[in-house]
Amino acid sequence: MPDPVQESPSSNPVGVDITRASIARVYDAALNGTNNYEIDREVLRQVATVAPEVADLAWANRNFLVRACRFLATQGKVTQYLDCGSGLPTAENTHQVVQRLQPEARVLYVDNDPVVLAHGRALLEENPQTRFVEADIFDAKQVLENSTVREFLDWDQPIALIQNGTLHHYLGADYADLMATYTDALSSGSFVVVAHFLDPQTPEHSEIARRMEEKFTHSPMGSGVFRTWDQIRTMFGGTELVDPGLVLCEDWWPDGPRYTPLNQVQECIAGGVGLKA
Repeated sequence: MPDPVQESPSSNPVGVDITRASIARVYDAALNGTNNYEIDREVLRQVATVAPEVADLAWANRNFLVRACRFLATQGKVTQYLDCGSGLPTAENTHQVVQRLQPEARVLYVDNDPVVLAHGRALLEENPQTRFVEADIFDAKQVLENSTVREFLDWDQPIALIQNGTLHHYLGADYADLMATYTDALSSGSFVVVAHFLDPQTPEHSEIARRMEEKFTHSPMGSGVFRTWDQIRTMFGGTELVDPGLVLCEDWWPDGPRYTPLNQVQECIAGGVGLKA
């Protein structure tokens, strides 16, 4: 775990409650970042009691995002990105990856975490091709009707919609409808990226998935649902999955050969990219 960060009230962005874990800060802690508090690290410690490799969920999620963004910028030629639940700038971020390959690419981040908002405002000052919107990503109408979202992106042209490591924190049963609202708004040629905690429905891995879910949902963070392959597939909103389809995050176009087997945690997060015809 990262070393404790200063937690004096004067150093905290306005609105931050350091007595309650934040999804973005827990991910930051898992990625060895410094924008997290003791309450966030406690979530990881609780889950680590049943899955010591819990940080590998975050790394599998982040590494999948990087590879997906490289694909979108090169093979997909996408120059517009709507990244929902942007999180904290711990490791390679969407704008960094795609703008190296497509310097003109526009990236719009959406989040409502106060710590993320503080970093987002700083980002606006240094990158004119990037915007940050404060909104609830689980309210698709709120996001899609936001004036900055409508004006910064050209909705008549392809957009990559990214829900990477977000939807497993949505506890409602209407997650497919939520994503359908997003994908219906996209033009032909757009892409949808989803990474999600997975219940593999196999005897050797379903048990660890359920135990992690129990720890996440009863931790100070309060969410982290492990859904099945079929449930996750419904989140692509009728798009056609790009080869190799919905697979383990570690199996989505890995950067090289694998010399060591995946651990039990890496078997419990899946990702895919869908193309809207």
